[in-house]
Amino acid sequence: MKIKFQAMGATQTNCYIVTIDNKDLIIDPGTNALGWIKKNVTNPVAILNTHGHYDHVWSNHEVKTAFNIPLYIPKDDEFMLTKSPLGNNVPPSKADYLINGDEKINIQGIDIQYRKFAGHTPGNSIIEIGDVWFSGDFLFQGSIGRWDFPFSSAEEMVKSLEKAMKIEGDFTVYPGHGMSTTLKQEQKIMSYWIETVKNS
Repeated sequence: MKIKFQAMGATQTNCYIVTIDNKDLIIDPGTNALGWIKKNVTNPVAILNTHGHYDHVWSNHEVKTAFNIPLYIPKDDEFMLTKSPLGNNVPPSKADYLINGDEKINIQGIDIQYRKFAGHTPGNSIIEIGDVWFSGDFLFQGSIGRWDFPFSSAEEMVKSLEKAMKIEGDFTVYPGHGMSTTLKQEQKIMSYWIETVKNS
């Protein structure tokens, strides 16, 4: 597995290109991502969204059209593809596949596990490929995603953190913003975040 990433737009949202067996998966193509993607793919096969916020889906339609590839998003965030809850005029896009909860999919021989960790958004998920998590806005290095946006939920965030604390084994975590970390490292401070969210 080869991983390339570039921070996009004012929000510096990480767009990832994951290459396995000469096939490129594009994760969270944010603002003006198409140019960078074109320079860094040879055989794109799919777009994967971790969740529906505008800065993670902005270039969905452009990228999908340029390469004629399918788009996957958690079903509970599909509505955000045409109407941003944060008030941004996001270019609309249409999903080809809606992911239902903790769903395992296979794209051209590549096994991909979606794990739903709602709270930041209703369908917020991480994308697990092998021993790597692309965590979107659920986990960051030393932090977690916000739970005070429209359609966010503190209650669901607590449940998601409790779920993540119980996962055994370790994963390298590539977040939607900032630098990589590991699940074991972030599990050490999840109790703090659980209490912080509960008391917010």
